[in-house]
Amino acid sequence: MSSRSHSRALWFALVAIPALFVAIGFLQMRIEAETRTVGRQKEELLLRSGTMLKRLSLGYDSLLGDIYWTRAVQYYGARVGNPGEKFDLLWPLLDITTTLDPKLIVAYRFGAIFLSEPMPTGADRSDLAVELVKKGVAANPNSWELSSDLGFLYYWHLKDYEKASAAYLQGSKIPNAPSWMKMMAAQVAEKGNAFSNSLAIWSELYETTENEKVKKNAFQHLQSLHALQDTFELDKLAEQYRQQFGRYPASMKELYERGLLQGVPLDPAGFPYSFGAAGKAHLDANSPITLPKISESPAQ
Repeated sequence: MSSRSHSRALWFALVAIPALFVAIGFLQMRIEAETRTVGRQKEELLLRSGTMLKRLSLGYDSLLGDIYWTRAVQYYGARVGNPGEKFDLLWPLLDITTTLDPKLIVAYRFGAIFLSEPMPTGADRSDLAVELVKKGVAANPNSWELSSDLGFLYYWHLKDYEKASAAYLQGSKIPNAPSWMKMMAAQVAEKGNAFSNSLAIWSELYETTENEKVKKNAFQHLQSLHALQDTFELDKLAEQYRQQFGRYPASMKELYERGLLQGVPLDPAGFPYSFGAAGKAHLDANSPITLPKISESPAQ
């Protein structure tokens, strides 16, 4: 073969290969569309392995990833809102897309929405949404947005506050992450009754932030948590008093007179604590502090 013929063949291969993969993508969509019967027989992908497609793409994996992302959007859009839809192919399409192009952030973020939304607006598969976003976090460790999405999925859809807090906290450590990420981590920890985690996060945020509003917010939460810690300790003393004298104390003065306190304790805002029914300590009515709803004892 002459040099010119060889060059021509090489040029043809370079042009034809990407065109071939584009054609394969559109051909697969056409086949699926045309083989869909009135009874809507179960659809199947011609190739379900993103890893295999990546090997066959000859370096055009990002291009093929874009094609599969388009297919995923079209697949979702054609079915959203239809009663009885199960979105069986949504996860395979998103998995293939992100395997072909692990840096396609939009596929992780919107794909997670498609997967996690309840039927008929989504697949109602928050577990797969979490798997997708965790895959994105691993492939894009500098994307605080994905960590935020992961925290939201754990918080809103799965009610796993411990994992939600951890996801927000991890995302807050990424360069250029907004300060609210760490605030979310602390607030979610409070909601999940994780006293020590919440206290540690708010303390770090108070010590490190330069934003005065954030600092003030952190300070208020720290006051609330320290007041809560005080009430737990006072409740223990009240129980100790009951075991010794057969009843709960009516006031802090009784604990002082019995040597269980060295003085009348004040909350972080300077207001005295008092006892209510069943020996439970509470804040003064005039105190500006609000106790967080955490049932976990700081001593645990």
